[in-house]
Amino acid sequence: MRRVGFFKSIHLKFVLVYVLLILVAMQIIGVYFVRQLEETLITNFQTSLKRQVTMLSYNLVEQMTKEKGPEDTREEDIRKILRDFAIADITEVRLIEAPSLKIIGTSEENDQGVVGQRTPELRIKRALVLEEEQSDILIDEKNGHRIWALATPIKSERKTIGAIYIVANIESVFEQMKTINKILATGTAIALSITALLGILLAQTITRPITDMKKQAIAMAKGNFSRKVKVYGYDEIGTLAMTFNNLTKKLQEAQATTEGERRKLSSVLAYMTDGVIATDRRGRVIVINEPAANMLGVSRETVLSQPIVSLLDFDDTYTFDELLEVKDSIILDYSTKHDPYILRANLSVIQKETGFVNGLIVVLHDITEQEKIDAERREFVANVSHELRTPLTTMRSYLEALADGVMHDPVVGPQFLNVAQTETERMIRLVNALLQLSKMDSRDYRLSKEWVDFTDFLSRIIDRFEMTKRENVRFTRILPRKSLFVEIDGDKMTQVIDNIISNALKYSPEGGEVIFTLFEENGKITVSIKDEGIGIPKENLEKIFDRFYRVDKARTRKLGGTGLGLAIAKEMVNAHGGNIWATSEEGKGTQIILTLPYEPSEEGEWS
Repeated sequence: MRRVGFFKSIHLKFVLVYVLLILVAMQIIGVYFVRQLEETLITNFQTSLKRQVTMLSYNLVEQMTKEKGPEDTREEDIRKILRDFAIADITEVRLIEAPSLKIIGTSEENDQGVVGQRTPELRIKRALVLEEEQSDILIDEKNGHRIWALATPIKSERKTIGAIYIVANIESVFEQMKTINKILATGTAIALSITALLGILLAQTITRPITDMKKQAIAMAKGNFSRKVKVYGYDEIGTLAMTFNNLTKKLQEAQATTEGERRKLSSVLAYMTDGVIATDRRGRVIVINEPAANMLGVSRETVLSQPIVSLLDFDDTYTFDELLEVKDSIILDYSTKHDPYILRANLSVIQKETGFVNGLIVVLHDITEQEKIDAERREFVANVSHELRTPLTTMRSYLEALADGVMHDPVVGPQFLNVAQTETERMIRLVNALLQLSKMDSRDYRLSKEWVDFTDFLSRIIDRFEMTKRENVRFTRILPRKSLFVEIDGDKMTQVIDNIISNALKYSPEGGEVIFTLFEENGKITVSIKDEGIGIPKENLEKIFDRFYRVDKARTRKLGGTGLGLAIAKEMVNAHGGNIWATSEEGKGTQIILTLPYEPSEEGEWS
């Protein structure tokens, strides 16, 4: 998570907001205070001067209205009165006579030349005409200071007889305001400094628990729920801190529950033999377990986010919306010419109570073996029916002929009876073989094992066949001289060896040779019986142990075979914990090899 800079932190923002609020408040107060103070000072200054002007006006009216004597001293008296009045902030005082607008006196000693001249001041003319005071604050061109010019009409017996024109230095008032502004600015700076310090302290008390909660939130995002937010008080922030701690505890419990469920789900998905695929609401793969990936021959990492219709090769048959409507399972046939491979896909829609579709669950089952078993079962029933129908049809034909009178024929009658007897024995062998296979397929099948010297055991079986074999077939034995003791069911293993030797004799040509080999190696004994018969085509070699399978059906039936001998041999050898297989070269013979578990003993010499 990106670290928050100091200039972006809530601590600084809080202090800045606090200081800015104080600054704005003080500025508003300062502006209002300065403006009101300035107006008050200017008003007081002007009021004070106007009072003095009123007194001056009374004295000047008396001088302007008194009778002139032989020695007229009126101008001197007026000048003296004006000079005495021009003190402190008053720069100059002039007296103007109406209606001639002549200046009859001035307080400025260096400007007595204007006496007797007509005044050019507009505000004096306006005051005389309007009979009202006229005043303005101006800038003195000589020194740049602010001055206040006042023109006040003088009346005698309700008649305007002249005007007093005063120029006063009002700069002192503004100097006072400047001093007051400096004091106010200094006070504002001090107040802001103290406010900022207090704001920092106050912000720390507020932001400290918020900072703790931020650290806790970061730790929670990383999966650490062990931290707790310190509660500094029981105000709103303290209540928030306690609530945050409760939330942390509940999240920890919820995460533990979710993690437990996730692990259970992962374990279930991992150890399921069926393949499971889950999609989102757009039909893209979000979960696929290892069995599903193996069934489809894909990598889990590469198929995530891939559309389910593409993954299952439904692009030409289904859309995702159509898959949501499928109620039955879908058969996926990935079989090749030589390898059958069939999957069944069961679909389940993930849907909320409101009907909103969240995704789709696809469960894959490998039904290749089941389909193969069903096919074998159908083929088995067909073969049994065929094997039973042939001798039954033959027997019915011969029995009907016997019933029609052939039985009384001394030559043909016994032949027909012999054929019926042969077919009956054939059916008995077939039924016995079927019963034996059925018993071996059942769970109640048990072997009666005992320790047997397999060298002697195999030799006795070979001896028995050598006594009954055709003279033009040779037996060659390659057997060890030592005893090889194995734990077997003697009757069952005798049946296996008898069946293999019988097949070897059936298919051996005139003058052929059957080679018997026995040896022990790597904790097992190996028995090999090889003939020089017609051999088996390579494409049929793996099927000879299937039930009712015949390479040459016509010849096998002619020789009396049921097609179950090698199937029974395989079941028995497997029941002993061994293995059996065949090698063959067409036209040169066939070799049947079987192995049995063996505990090695001292080595002996070979014969």
